[in-house]
Amino acid sequence: MRRWAMAGLAALHLMAPTMVAADGLAANVAELRAFADRFDQAQIAGDGAALDRMVSDDLVFIAGSGQRLGKTDFIAGWTEPGTRYEPVTLEDRVIMPLGSDAGIASAAVTIRGVSDGKAFASRIRFADTFHRINGEWRAVHIQVTKLP
Repeated sequence: MRRWAMAGLAALHLMAPTMVAADGLAANVAELRAFADRFDQAQIAGDGAALDRMVSDDLVFIAGSGQRLGKTDFIAGWTEPGTRYEPVTLEDRVIMPLGSDAGIASAAVTIRGVSDGKAFASRIRFADTFHRINGEWRAVHIQVTKLP
């Protein structure tokens, strides 16, 4: 009996790091989801100050056209004067942690709004890669694919 108890204790000891890692992973998913939600809200609101804080200075932004752009272009696209966006509904959303300090949030969405008095709609799938830099989450890579 004592041998089985020792084996059981050894097994629990070996499993403990996995249990902690799973709890840490769940916390990371919750953090990533919360940051991704705030990031999406800042975009739709056209909040340039929030986007400036949330986007890394060396952002790689791959637009739906395939063109590689940066932070300035990304923020300008969401803060263009005369443009308003409607609230969005994310579809097929995936939050994927890549360790404790990185992760990806992706979804499909139809972006609708009005620009210079003309209505527009665009269906896209995006993947936002976030990295914790100096304790703060930042968008470091954004990939957009236009959908039919």
